[in-house]
Amino acid sequence: MINMDDNPDIVIWDEKYATGIHLIDSQHKELVSLTNELFHACLGEEETLEGVFKETMERMVNYVRFHFGAEQVLLQRVGYPDYHEHKRQHDTMVLKILEAVKEYNEGKQLVPNQFVRTLRDWILGHIAHYDKLYSSYIAAQKEKGLLSDKEINV
Repeated sequence: MINMDDNPDIVIWDEKYATGIHLIDSQHKELVSLTNELFHACLGEEETLEGVFKETMERMVNYVRFHFGAEQVLLQRVGYPDYHEHKRQHDTMVLKILEAVKEYNEGKQLVPNQFVRTLRDWILGHIAHYDKLYSSYIAAQKEKGLLSDKEINV
């Protein structure tokens, strides 16, 4: 077994990913934390991998759905013009995660470590690009006086 203390996290939160919306940023940090938990589960012994990975994946699926729902409510509330594209991105990711979970549960060849890396890349890429687009939109609307903090803080 690899000593997990010797293995750094696969994802490190950086403020460059911050949207400036406290609720969303705290949820993104939780996604990073869950991704790191999945990664560390992959480094465990085979006997512990299955139980820990499955349990953490279940928590990840639930949290991703919760977070995407909260983000979508916010985007609708602020009238984000690219809402449908953003929602499509979310729906695609949820389907990928659910498909991976299904395949893993059916005993199909899923390399958890590769899945976690894919998850990391998607989460960080999505935040860095798509979430930054809506956070810029919200900031511009606030500057114009068209949105208030009350409308943004879900």
